[in-house]
Formats: sequence, C-alpha cells, structure tokens
Amino acid sequence: MAANDSIGILNSAYLAVEYIDSFLPENPLQQPFKNAWNCMLDNYTKFQIATWGSLLLHELSYFLICAPGFVFQFIPYMQKYKIQQDKPETWERQWKCLKTLLFNHFFIQFPLIFGTYYFTEFFNIPYDWESMPRWYVLLSQCFGCAVIEDAWHYFLHRLLHHKRLYKYIHKVHHEFVAPFGMQAEYAHPLETLILGAGFFIGIITFCNHVILLWAWLICRLLETIDVHSGYDIPLNPLHLVPFYAGSRFHDFHHMNFIGNYASTFTWWDKIFGTDSQFNSYTEKAKKQQEKKAE
Repeated sequence: MAANDSIGILNSAYLAVEYIDSFLPENPLQQPFKNAWNCMLDNYTKFQIATWGSLLLHELSYFLICAPGFVFQFIPYMQKYKIQQDKPETWERQWKCLKTLLFNHFFIQFPLIFGTYYFTEFFNIPYDWESMPRWYVLLSQCFGCAVIEDAWHYFLHRLLHHKRLYKYIHKVHHEFVAPFGMQAEYAHPLETLILGAGFFIGIITFCNHVILLWAWLICRLLETIDVHSGYDIPLNPLHLVPFYAGSRFHDFHHMNFIGNYASTFTWWDKIFGTDSQFNSYTEKAKKQQEKKAE
C-alpha cells in the first residue's frame, strides 16, 4: 500500500470519528477548561508555561497522587489491602525517600523539564486551544506512549538487574523491599536518566500539542505510583486497562528482585517467561487460601 493511501485512510477514519463526535452532547467541562487554557496563554509566555508549568504540574501531581497511599498507613481498615503486611512503612524510611526524591526532582528532572520549551519550539508544537486534540485522540496517544515506555522499561530495567550493573545503579531503588507510593521515583540519578528516557520517546513520536506532554505526565505518574503503592485496592479504575500489571505484580518484583520487569503491562514478561516465579507464587498463595477456607 502506498504511503499516500495510508494517509488517506487515516484521514478518512479521523473525519468519520469527527462526524460521529459532532452528534454527541457537548462536554460541560469543555468551556471552563477552554477559558482557563486561554487565560493561561494570555498571561504567561510559552517558556513559562512549558518550564514552570510543567515543573508545577509534576510536583503537584506526584504528591497529590501519593497522598492516599500515605494516609492509608494510618487507617487500620486499609491494612487488609496492604500486600506485604509484615513490612509496615516507617518515618525513617519515608524521610530518607523524600530527601532523595526532592534531589532527583530538582537536580535531575528539572534540567530535563527546562528543555521542554526548546523541544516544542524545535518541532513547532502548538499551544493554542484550536489545535488541541480531542479527548479520544489524546487518550489514544497516551496509551501509545505507555506501550512504548513499557517496552523501553522492560529491556533497560532487565539490563539494570544484570549482576555486573545492579549494585552500581538499580540497587538504590531496591533499598525498599516493600514499596510505597512516594518511592516510585526514588532511584540513582543514572537510573532516573536511563529509564526516564522511555517517557520521552512517545512524546517525540506522537506529540502534536503541548497538552500531550502534560496528559502523558499525569498518566505515567498515576501508573508508577499505583504499582509502587504497596496496596492492592479493590475497584481500582486502572485495572480496566487491558493487560495492566498493577501493584501486586510490581510489588512482587521488589520482594523477589527477579522477574516482573515491565512498568505497566504484563505482555513482555509473559513473552519472555520472566513472570514464572510470580505465577508460581500467586498459585501457591491461592492454594493456601483455599485450604484455610475449608
């Protein structure tokens, strides 16, 4: 099939979705969001939006998403959902985590965020409301970013577990055998750069508006904090995502150190059989529960 034919098919599909969307009721949140977005554009420069806006969004999103898991440790009822119940959080560990986290945020991640404006200028990425993609396009782009990041994370994460590399870089992240939400970005600075690079590949591939940078940032933080939360909460909406790994899957990686290398989905571990120990563990736990119930 010629490239022009492929482009024509994609354009036709997009127009068809646009046509269907025109019959759907207008989102009541659209106008307030449009007003807020245009107000931001009128009062701040592109540099301020891309740099300080992205930093503020990252910090607020990170600690707000961490907040429920932090509160759970003080609620006795929630302890039945804690995965490793014999390893409660301690103030000492959480304070140590916070100090390293803030260092990484402001001395490793912020310089990367500082380049956001220049990235959008180089690729001529728009900021205006009229160019903003519809919610379903944005959602599909975020899913595409997650698929790309997950592949990058699986292979580089697995490499960081190699015996010749592990003790120099990735061992820092594994100081916490029982993870908690705030620990999601607790890592050696080199690991922050190596694994964090996967975040930007999807942006380079799909980005057609600055809103994708922010939408994908929030999606990625939701996912990584959830899988590090240490709690398996019922009715978690993220479990509706096909092949989503979840907190039990990644918690086992911290407890076992081997296997379950992917960040978001389960398919790479299934393909390469690196989830075999996790499957044996869950099967054994299931049988033990069945015996107790008899």
